Amino acid sequence: MIRRIQHVMFLSLVLFVLVAVAPAIAQEGTITLDFYFPEASANNAQAIFEEYAAMFSEQHPNIQINVVYQGSYTDNRTIIQSQLAAGEGPDVAVMLATDLLSFIEAGTIVPAQQFVDASEDGEAYVDGFFDAFLLNSMDENGQLWAIPFQRSTPILYYNADLLAEAGIAVPTNRDELAAAAQALTTEDRWGLWYPSEGFPIWMFSAFNIAGGEPMVGDAFDQVFFNTESTASGLQYLLDLSGEYGVMPAGALSWGDGPTIFTSGQTAMLAHTTGSLTRILNEATFTVGTAFLPFGAAGEDGTGYGAPTGGGNLYIFANSTPEEQAAAWEWVRFLSSPEIQADWTARTGYIASVESAWETDTLVQLVEAYPQYASARDQLAFAGKEFTAFRSIDVQNVINTTLSSIIAGEVTDIPAALEAAQAQIDSLLAE
Repeated sequence: MIRRIQHVMFLSLVLFVLVAVAPAIAQEGTITLDFYFPEASANNAQAIFEEYAAMFSEQHPNIQINVVYQGSYTDNRTIIQSQLAAGEGPDVAVMLATDLLSFIEAGTIVPAQQFVDASEDGEAYVDGFFDAFLLNSMDENGQLWAIPFQRSTPILYYNADLLAEAGIAVPTNRDELAAAAQALTTEDRWGLWYPSEGFPIWMFSAFNIAGGEPMVGDAFDQVFFNTESTASGLQYLLDLSGEYGVMPAGALSWGDGPTIFTSGQTAMLAHTTGSLTRILNEATFTVGTAFLPFGAAGEDGTGYGAPTGGGNLYIFANSTPEEQAAAWEWVRFLSSPEIQADWTARTGYIASVESAWETDTLVQLVEAYPQYASARDQLAFAGKEFTAFRSIDVQNVINTTLSSIIAGEVTDIPAALEAAQAQIDSLLAE
């Protein structure tokens, strides 16, 4: 299936003739773009991107892509910031969608809007993305700065064979989740693995969204951490390990989560949809996927809610106009329906372009493996990923507070949340 799509992509790529890239196409010689990317799901992205780069250069012989892996999302961001400060750095990169404001404030990226406006199909191009993913791609004025690429939501993975054997329905709210996890916990198997180490704020914000109190508002100076949803979510996590005994206490590993699940050490796992392909390939049992059920039961009995997540494509201000134009061509290639469909099939990340789900690749994939549709359909219950002014500093306050409470280092939850909110308000007041 994946091999066949590459022939489709070859034919479709000839359609990408953009006004904005004309200077790069016309100039003599070869432009080499440094493309940085992180890896958070062990999908062998290096090999995939190198394949994409080779395909792209076949269509654009004067543009070569230097694919550079830079570790985790955090490592990638830190390296880029350090290099930019020294007058170096990439031409284009995948970075967290939540990095947007920090790089806008630093003046180190250029808005994608300028390339969109110069494109004949610019409006249609932007309209093709899922609305939920554009929320973390624009500033307060609606100007587009970054392009959704490897986007995700956390979902619930479950061992469908175990649930079927025990006669347990897939949980749809937090009470059902705790009950199912208790029933599935044995001496050598946990009922649930919730990894708070790695991406604390991202995973936890599902509780706030499900509780109807998102951490962020419409404006970038609105952060609401000291809320009932935060307090009840933290207490629920502590109860899962303490009162219910369905998972280990403390901060659980993000990176080990998929292996712990596929090896049978836990019956259910909360993790990114970006791990889906890997989990399906490694599991020896029937893998089920569902919306995150971290909220209390609402009127319909469900407690769904999840943040969007993952990375966007950014173009950097330190590049020449010709390099920026060539980088936009690379961005358009990566965000094409065909590449997005292929990327989803290989990784499990949600194709951020709606038309990608109409390609034969994803139509056939979803027919064979309906698990791939879960995260896409969960977008109906998804909220904006955390983004605010002083984003990195504010996230550090929230992550530190969440981690200290989950680890048991801090026991007075109300006091900890109040202190954290005061720090956040002070940062935003500037």
